[in-house]
Amino acid sequence: MIDLILWILAVVLVVSGILALFRRQILWGIVLIVVGLLVGPGGVSIFN
Repeated sequence: MIDLILWILAVVLVVSGILALFRRQILWGIVLIVVGLLVGPGGVSIFN
């Protein structure tokens, strides 16, 4: 259950980061994408 929530959160963060990049908010977009990749189950989860 927690894995599913983290996966959804990671997807939302990465998508938000990509949208921020399209709005020319480069730094904020990069931060969101990196945090999304860290939180996701494929990355280094901060809760493990």
